[in-house]
Amino acid sequence: MIEPKQLPFRLQPPTAGRVDLLIVAAEHSGDEHAARMVRELRAKQPALAVAALGGPWLAAAGAQLLVDLTARSVLGFGEVLKKFSFYRALIAEVVRWVGAHQPRAVCFVDSSGLNLRIARGLFERGFSAKAGGPTKTLYYISPQIWASRAGRRFEMAKHLDGLAAIFPFEPKVYADTALPVEFVGHPFVASDYVAPVRFDPAGPVLLLPGSRASAVRRIFPVLLRAFAEFARTRKNAVSATVIYPSDEILRVLQSIAMPPDVRLQRAGEPVAAAGVLTSSGTMSMHCALAGIPGAIAYRADALTYLLGRLLVKVEYLGIANLLLGEAMYPEFIQGAAKPAALAAELRASIDDPARRARTAEQAMRLRALLSVPASGTAAEWVARQFAG
Repeated sequence: MIEPKQLPFRLQPPTAGRVDLLIVAAEHSGDEHAARMVRELRAKQPALAVAALGGPWLAAAGAQLLVDLTARSVLGFGEVLKKFSFYRALIAEVVRWVGAHQPRAVCFVDSSGLNLRIARGLFERGFSAKAGGPTKTLYYISPQIWASRAGRRFEMAKHLDGLAAIFPFEPKVYADTALPVEFVGHPFVASDYVAPVRFDPAGPVLLLPGSRASAVRRIFPVLLRAFAEFARTRKNAVSATVIYPSDEILRVLQSIAMPPDVRLQRAGEPVAAAGVLTSSGTMSMHCALAGIPGAIAYRADALTYLLGRLLVKVEYLGIANLLLGEAMYPEFIQGAAKPAALAAELRASIDDPARRARTAEQAMRLRALLSVPASGTAAEWVARQFAG
């Protein structure tokens, strides 16, 4: 364990003089999901003191933001190695902070590579309830152990007090462990959730290269060439909209030459679209639930792809495809992500009425699968952990 004096930073103490809940959300999507949970919790318990390692969504929800982790999110094994010393130091500092300030609970959100190491550190130092300490360790949004490294579930059961899952099949994955796991519904189908996209057959094409700079650099030029090839075949003018989540991604997009019929728009106001080419991340699920037809394109660095082929044991990369057990979005991975193939998918998505009808029917099935159960939301799950 790195000593605090060796760290390049220190996390500030809780401004309220105490902290009930610490959130750790390293990704843009986790920041947004956790923020919705915090808003609901604080609406029912206004005095709840929440601190977070997260991003702007959690800050806006009223959490004390200790550090913006979303600005440092990375994709791929090679890139994680480059920032290994930072994350090693971060883990040590979070463990120290929890030991010093003793929150009633820590809720880890997704990002298993970071969060499971913090949970282990809390256990080893005796700070977590599982080790006899004062702090419960909770996990929201299960790691995809059903896709790779399934053995992690036993270490999770040793270090965690509870897990809230957003996919209905996940509790069964942990059935052979002592870890309590509840399905709490997917945040994208909550009644108060405003989706960032909707289907409109007269709308533009959506190009969604992702939320991590390295992935955007690899994928976006391919999407641009695919759209250009698609546009050349149209009798009438067509346009594309690119949704970006942060200033960092905007800078990456602006560094890539693009035609005037491609418009950049910051995530915020809902965007209507007739078709989509998307990376396999969070936005692909938004598009699937909205019933926007399209395809998934994904290109990883060589090391990540090689290791992924060895470790990941699922039929599809896109989660909507996995949930439905069929290719709602055809997937074009690595060398298969060619402009001509993606342009052909756009043509089929926009011109084929049967394709549009099938996508709409698949979207309805997805929403039914992911609806919040009678036991309640993620916020209600956290509240029960405090009461227990």
